[in-house]
Amino acid sequence: MATAAPLPTLTTKELTTDQEVRWCPGCGDYSILAQMKKALTTVGVPREKMVFVSGIGCSSRFPYYMNTYGFHTIHGRAPTFATGLRLANPDLQVWVVTGDGDGLSIGGNHLIHALRRNIDIKVLLFNNEIYGLTKGQYSPASRIGTPTKTSPGGSFETPVRPLSLALAAEATFVARTIDVDVQHLVAILQKAAAHKGSAFVEIYQNCKIFNDEVFKYATDKAVKSSNVLYLEHGKPMVFGKDRTKGIRLNGLKPEVVEIGKDCQLDDILTHDEFAEDPTPAYLLSRFVHSEDPSAVNPFPEPVGVFRNVTRPTYEELLADRIKVATEKKGAGKIEDLFKAEDVWTVS
Repeated sequence: MATAAPLPTLTTKELTTDQEVRWCPGCGDYSILAQMKKALTTVGVPREKMVFVSGIGCSSRFPYYMNTYGFHTIHGRAPTFATGLRLANPDLQVWVVTGDGDGLSIGGNHLIHALRRNIDIKVLLFNNEIYGLTKGQYSPASRIGTPTKTSPGGSFETPVRPLSLALAAEATFVARTIDVDVQHLVAILQKAAAHKGSAFVEIYQNCKIFNDEVFKYATDKAVKSSNVLYLEHGKPMVFGKDRTKGIRLNGLKPEVVEIGKDCQLDDILTHDEFAEDPTPAYLLSRFVHSEDPSAVNPFPEPVGVFRNVTRPTYEELLADRIKVATEKKGAGKIEDLFKAEDVWTVS
């Protein structure tokens, strides 16, 4: 009786390069790098079948520090390179590492189309809500009122919400996690690795130099329980220090309620990450922490898997299209392609 071959195992040391890690002391990227190595020791993929692709920014140094294949490409175009890699070699596990500037500004168009095509790549967007590499300008994700070198009076532009963008683009896996929430971060990376199709993970990442503590409300143990909602499939959406607060739908409008006072636990919305309709996930992606002390029943910010659905990947659909065309017309020759239309000779 045949037995399955054991999956390859790795150690974090095997995934570590000899390159000096060059990020600012206290940068959240250090934690993300460490947890990525931990996550990849469990996914059963050999190093020679892993590749990290990045664009431009602090996060884009990532491929240098992973002892796998890697490409440090051009500004905003990492999803394009990753698409080509997957189509040329579908055996590769392809990770894209980008930031809120690289991925949402110059790279926004490339990101949207890679996600909507459901190409089997894993996109990690490090979101520190600032341009770090170019020394502190506001980014597409900077919150209204953020003072920076290019917005000394505070940014007045409406920020992009990365998860809303990914869900609107029909990404089949959408999640959020936090750089210092290490166990949660590892679990989300493992789930993204296991997903077949476009996976998008937003990682709240602290920039110690230019936007320090922008996510303190979600990392400070004294207050995070009231400000963060951990999404778990099949479980009610409850939060708070005593887990007495929850999310209830009032028609199509979500609202924060107190369990036992406003309603019972059975009335609380249950999370379904496998729902085909992205509308509930989109509603969750609109929850934003409020710094207004007078706000009544403010929404918590969700972390976890918002959406996880299965659809044919772009690679599968393309392979089927090529197969049908080959069966109908034969393998063909590239010379015939060149001569398919009018041809003339220049003497």
